[in-house]
Amino acid sequence: MKPLPPGSTIGILGGGQLGRMLAIAAAQLGYNTRVLAPDEEAVAAQTAASFTRADYHSRIVLDEFASAADVVTYEFENIDIEPVDYLSGKVPVHPGPTSLAIAQDRADEKSFVNALGGRTAAWAKVTTLEELQAAIAAIGTPAILKTLRLGYDGKGQVRLQSPDDVDAAWAAIGARPAILEAFVPFSHEFSIVLARGNDGAMVSYPPPWNEHKDGILARSTLPAPAEIAQQWGEAATLTGRIAETLGHVGVLTCEYFVGADGPVFNEMAPRVHNSGHWTIEGAVTSQFENHIRAICGLPLGDTGLTATRVEMLNLIGKDADGWAGYLAERDAHLHLYGKSVRPGRKMGHVTRLVR
Repeated sequence: MKPLPPGSTIGILGGGQLGRMLAIAAAQLGYNTRVLAPDEEAVAAQTAASFTRADYHSRIVLDEFASAADVVTYEFENIDIEPVDYLSGKVPVHPGPTSLAIAQDRADEKSFVNALGGRTAAWAKVTTLEELQAAIAAIGTPAILKTLRLGYDGKGQVRLQSPDDVDAAWAAIGARPAILEAFVPFSHEFSIVLARGNDGAMVSYPPPWNEHKDGILARSTLPAPAEIAQQWGEAATLTGRIAETLGHVGVLTCEYFVGADGPVFNEMAPRVHNSGHWTIEGAVTSQFENHIRAICGLPLGDTGLTATRVEMLNLIGKDADGWAGYLAERDAHLHLYGKSVRPGRKMGHVTRLVR
């Protein structure tokens, strides 16, 4: 791929905070960005050069969007595959539709990773209550029932403590196709954020220790504890194998549990990721810049740490009201996403560096 020169236009599907930060990184490298999203509140429009509010399925809109872009990317994986497929026939789209399709279906994702030798929790696809009952008999409880598609930040899933919970759990997810996963005993959660270029070159970041609250990432800390460091190499190797097999171009994030026998793959996101927000100040090259570099055919940047310790805190709901206090901290870097406040909503993040 011939590198796209500065002044080229990057189309971004999706109007959330990830698109917002991608647009900032693109602007620093001299690129224009154009956001397409149906949302009334599209915070990415605040940093992009232009914004089109429209449905993703309008062929007229997609044709115009493709004609104005030199490359297209997306900032979330819950967009339908059809518009992405359509665009990929008109303009380069990175990551490609294959990465998106695998990440959108939890059963396909688990099967794909298992076929590559990845370790996952025991799981089964279920489409009926009877299949769920059979899966519980085979896998046991405690277990987690997750909708096959959609769902993030703890949404679309419910825990079963015993077989007696089956009816309530099935009703709780709306009796939709799902997977049942065995509960994995683990000591820590971590992620591998990797960037792959069109030429196959890959770089990855040191893994953060990710702590969640109510299913939402609350804190990412580096360097990670020894338990994570010991499983870093195996997890990074698997993530690279996933990216290579998919022909993925851009950032790919895989989440893992520290298991007794090695890293246990949880899920993948074919995009920049919340657990990589610390890289804006905490790494030499941020995940957002490396994504832009990758999709534009530029050399990938250094992923080393810029501090001896890095901590990223998510600001959820009214947590963002403490903005003045964070700004008063000498080594804190505040990012607010320009959203209207809502309970449980990611409003921003703050990254603290210890040098």
